[in-house]
Amino acid sequence: MKYIGAIDQGTAATKFHVFDETGSVVADAARDHEQIYPEPGWVEHDPLEIWDNTRAVVTGALDRAGIDADDLEAIGITNQRETTIVWDRETGDPVYNAIVWQDKRPTDRIDELVESGWEETIRETTGLEPDPFFSAGEIEWILENVDRARDRAERGELRFGNIDTWLVWNLTGEHVTDVSNASRTMLFDIHDLEWDGDLLEEFGVPEAILPEVRPSIDEEYHGLTDADGFLDAEVPVAGMMGDQQAALFGQARFEAGQIKHTVGTSCVMQMNIGTDATISEHGLNTTLAYQQTGEEPRYALEGEIFTGGQVIEWLVELGVLEDAAQSDELARSVDSTGDVYVVPTFQGIATPYWDPQARGAILGLERGTGPETLVRAALDSIAYRARDAVDAMKADSGLDIDRIRIDGGMSANDFLCERIADVTRTSVDRPVVRETTALGVAYAAGLAVGVWPDTDTIRDQWQLERSFDPASDAETIDAEYEQWQQAIDLTREWP
Repeated sequence: MKYIGAIDQGTAATKFHVFDETGSVVADAARDHEQIYPEPGWVEHDPLEIWDNTRAVVTGALDRAGIDADDLEAIGITNQRETTIVWDRETGDPVYNAIVWQDKRPTDRIDELVESGWEETIRETTGLEPDPFFSAGEIEWILENVDRARDRAERGELRFGNIDTWLVWNLTGEHVTDVSNASRTMLFDIHDLEWDGDLLEEFGVPEAILPEVRPSIDEEYHGLTDADGFLDAEVPVAGMMGDQQAALFGQARFEAGQIKHTVGTSCVMQMNIGTDATISEHGLNTTLAYQQTGEEPRYALEGEIFTGGQVIEWLVELGVLEDAAQSDELARSVDSTGDVYVVPTFQGIATPYWDPQARGAILGLERGTGPETLVRAALDSIAYRARDAVDAMKADSGLDIDRIRIDGGMSANDFLCERIADVTRTSVDRPVVRETTALGVAYAAGLAVGVWPDTDTIRDQWQLERSFDPASDAETIDAEYEQWQQAIDLTREWP
C-alpha cells in the first residue's frame, strides 16, 4: 500500500491526514490554535504556534497510522488562503503575527484604491474584487507599521508568504507558492502567471520578498523535507493548493461547469471554468484553480461567503444552542421562520455585493419568536447566500447547473443540505469522504509522484454518500429569496 500525507492548515486548526492509494483516510490528527483579536476588526494568528502544531499533528498521525515518514510517497499542503506572514529570511522569525483573511484593517486603503480608479485594473489583472480580504493590503500594512520592516524588505532581508509558503519554508527551506495561492494575493496577473509590477509598485511590495510561483501539482517538487528535521526523512512536497481549490480537486470537479460548495466557518462556492480566465460581471472572483506541470492552468469562478457555520457557532456562544449538532433538530421543529431573517454579515458581505461595511441584523422579530426560529433563520441564511452565488455563476457562465457537490463541517447537517437544494433549485450531492480539502491536495501530491496516473482514476474513486433534491414549491422559495435580498439591502444601509 502507498501512502500520501496531507497538511490541512485552516483558520481554526491544523490537521494532518494519511491517505492510502484508494483515497481512504488511514489516520489523522488535529490541533486548534489561538484566535487573536488585538483590536475590533483585527484578526491574527501566531505563525510559530501554527508551525509547532503542524509538527505535532504530522508526527501524531504517523504514529496512529503505524508508519514512518519514509513510508510517505509525498506530502501535500493546503491552507487558509490570503492570511499573510512576513518573516526574516535568515532566522525564520516572523516580524509580526499572521494577519488573517478575516482582518479588516486594510479597509480604508482598499476604499482609497477604488476611489482613485484602480478597481477595474485590479479586477482585470487579478480576477478579484478589491477587498481587504486579500493579501496585498495586509502586506502593505505590515511593511508600513512594523519597525524597520519596509527598509528590511527593500534590502531583501524579509520574506512574504501565505500559510502554504510559511509551511513549505519550514519543511524544506524553499520559498515557493503555487498558482492557486498566488492568485489570492491581489498582486498576481492570472493571465500571464506572474507578479504584476504595477500592483507591486502601488502597494509598495518589493518583488524580492515574494515567493517563486510553481504549479500546484509539481512533478519537480516544491521541495524535499529536511532529513535532519523533525521527520528525519526526505519526503517530496509535491502538491500545494489553497483550501477551496483543493476541495474542488478533491470533489473531482475537473470539467468546466462543475461546482463544489464548501460549507464551513465560512462558505465558498467554486465553478470550474476550464482554461479561459473569464472575468466575472456579476460579483464573483475569477481565480486560478490549479495547474499541473507542463499543462495549462485551470480557472474557477468563486463565490465568497464570509459567514457560514460561524453563525451557528455564534448562537452556541449566546446559549441559543447547546452545540452545533442540535441545530438540525431545532430547525425542523418549526415549519418556517415566519418571515424572520438572520443576516450574519459579521465581516462585511462579499459575493455578489462586496460591501465590507455591511452590518449584521435580525429582521422580522415578534414577541413569540423563539430559539428554534432563530436557528432555522440562521441556517436559511447560509442557503440564501448559496443562491446568491449560484445565480451569479449562471449569469456569468450561461450554463444551467443541475448538481452541487457539498463538503465542509456544516455539510453534515441534513436540514442545511435540504435547504440549499430547495433555495438554489439544484440537487446537492454529499460524498463519503468529506475531508475533501485534504483529499484534494493528497491527490495533487500523489499525481505528481505517480501514485495516481491521471484525474480519471481520481474521478472513479469519488463516492456518493447521499443526494438532496429540491422539494419545496419554487414560487414560495422565490418569494422568500426576494425578502432575503431586501434584508441584505437594509444591512448595507446601516451606518
